[in-house]
Amino acid sequence: MSARPHRSAWSSGALLADFRQDCKAAALEFVGTTFFLLLGLGGIQAGAQEALVNSSNLNEQVRVLYISTCMGLSLLISAWLFYRVTGGLFNPNVGLALLLVGVIKPVRFMLFSIAQLAGGIAASALILALTPGPLSVGTFLGTGINSAQGVFIEMFITSALVVAVLMLAAEKHAAAPFAPVGIGLTLFACHLWAVFYTGAAMNTARSFGPAAVTGFTYRKHWVYWVGPFLGSLLGAAFYILLKYMKYQELNPAQASTKPEDSPSTPGGE
Repeated sequence: MSARPHRSAWSSGALLADFRQDCKAAALEFVGTTFFLLLGLGGIQAGAQEALVNSSNLNEQVRVLYISTCMGLSLLISAWLFYRVTGGLFNPNVGLALLLVGVIKPVRFMLFSIAQLAGGIAASALILALTPGPLSVGTFLGTGINSAQGVFIEMFITSALVVAVLMLAAEKHAAAPFAPVGIGLTLFACHLWAVFYTGAAMNTARSFGPAAVTGFTYRKHWVYWVGPFLGSLLGAAFYILLKYMKYQELNPAQASTKPEDSPSTPGGE
């Protein structure tokens, strides 16, 4: 009897071994992405229209805080709801980082990316259909910000989000079930910096949805593909560096829940 030929991990059979499960997960990832962006972008749309209807002149700091809260809380809630279902990625740039470090496989990454982009379109279309007035949730570079600055701002904030996902969710530890809280707060903090300058996308699906619904009228939309893509690479590279440095050994008791790992009584025996 002849030996069974060895299958490479990249062979078509190996890649499609979990195809049915991947399709199910992608369908639910579409629902999760739509839910996340419907809440987050819906809040931004409501804020923009409230300001227009009431002719209010909110200062820029209040506007930035409002947008940051909408997106940060939306991700926290949505990721927590879908955490045990699909992982709650809602972001092809997070998916790319997970692919690079080996958490998900290529087929799931591709299906998830399609689902997330479609979710961005669905959420934006629903907001446009359910609210009066023009869609006011697109991402644009701020006054005085050139394309290179926009790319690098998006790169750095995306890398921060990627590192948060990898360290809080992909890495297993006592606080892993609460990862959505830290990830949502990371999104909130990144928005506080970047909303005024780039709109703080850090997620190509978040920018792609409104752009697709409004007809891609913004010439620099490519910034929101290049910047987050580079952020995925940077965040994944930093995580891989931490793994090679065996970061767990640098402060080994930090995640401990054992009372004996607590500091001893000062001056005691």
